[in-house]
Amino acid sequence: MKTPFVVIVGRPNVGKSTLFNRLIGKRDAIVHDKSGVTRDRNYGSADWAGKEFQIIDTGGYVPNSKDLFETAIREQVEIAILEADVILFVVDVRTGVNPVDIQIAKLLRSSDKKFLLVVNKVDSEGFEPSVAEFYRLGINKIYSISALAGRKLGDMLDDLTADFTPIDLDKPDDERLKIAIVGRPNVGKSSLTNSLLGYDRSIVTDIPGTTRDSLDSILKYYGQEIILIDTAGLRKKKRIDESIEFFSTIRTLKTIGESDVVVLMIDAQTGLEKQDQKIIDEAVRWRKGLIIAVNKWDLIEKDNSSTKLYEDDILDKIGSIDYAPVIFISALTKQRIFKLVDLCLSVNEERRKKIPTNQLNEVLLSEIERVPPPATGTGREVKIKYITQVGDHYPVFLFFSNYPKNIPEHYRRFLEKLIRKNFGFKGVPMTLSFKNK
Repeated sequence: MKTPFVVIVGRPNVGKSTLFNRLIGKRDAIVHDKSGVTRDRNYGSADWAGKEFQIIDTGGYVPNSKDLFETAIREQVEIAILEADVILFVVDVRTGVNPVDIQIAKLLRSSDKKFLLVVNKVDSEGFEPSVAEFYRLGINKIYSISALAGRKLGDMLDDLTADFTPIDLDKPDDERLKIAIVGRPNVGKSSLTNSLLGYDRSIVTDIPGTTRDSLDSILKYYGQEIILIDTAGLRKKKRIDESIEFFSTIRTLKTIGESDVVVLMIDAQTGLEKQDQKIIDEAVRWRKGLIIAVNKWDLIEKDNSSTKLYEDDILDKIGSIDYAPVIFISALTKQRIFKLVDLCLSVNEERRKKIPTNQLNEVLLSEIERVPPPATGTGREVKIKYITQVGDHYPVFLFFSNYPKNIPEHYRRFLEKLIRKNFGFKGVPMTLSFKNK
């Protein structure tokens, strides 16, 4: 069962980011009175009455031209309509109905998607009479709320999640390996899927963004079933590059969230780019297994050192994520594509690996004694007394210390490298948590 996707839309400065923060229970999005502060995607997980969903705050893109501004808002809403299961359309009670609100309402009414009109900033009963103005938008039901104060959110959330399936704690997890194939448009994601399956599951052309929908396929591999999730491409229509980039991540985000192992495909001819590094960051943030697959390697003129130099360049660019394995493939000629599957299986096993507590302490504590944490600012000795591994879906290591808050970031990185040196975890992000002894 895939987690429903909720997208928040609306013009800038109506309180979308405040609502997002309220729903996820954190202050992840930047909130400011200045319109257009949200320049990048914000997303997170939320739940209500035992129902989980993913939520995206589209942000407010504010170019210089008013015409471009309206075009950007329209484009955001159009893509939200394509991608969302439910849309939250947020307006501002204090500014009243805006021409851009009318545009958005028309687009949403003409779609087949469920959407809720949310009148925000109704911080007290005194603002309720002004809510009636928004019936001009031709929408029968209005939810008046205060995202800042959390006022009257319950009824809205009940209706938002009415069609969502409750979390079934008794339902066994799907143990099949789920591989997300992600990357920039036209790097060969669909070609790889087709080559692995042995037939054309996806349309493949030289036009970026040919794949319009996220496609799940079953690969039968040596007696086991593997789910391949091929990220749908986002077709660039004509307009604003920043707005397109903003939304091109939605499908990638969906795919990463549903996977166990993420295969980031890059084009051997163009190399690792900024957008690739953002995808890497997301895979790490979600604590998914990570592999970098350099596609179209057959098109590169090579000598004996080409592979090593190319790999070193990638690892240098990704910095602290140098634990991600790099493999060179050709989806077209099928070069090393099944070695890639083997690597995915290996990384998934590493992700589930558990190190016995006695072994962790026996190996790591002696190393820590040789290179102890730096003393506190007042000169007190910081000691790590005990280590254990927890976490069912990815490795989490608990370090018990007399001054856990005084362990600096550089020493935490040292401890992570120590774990990797002694126990592996190739391609697997991990979490290190420090507790008082």
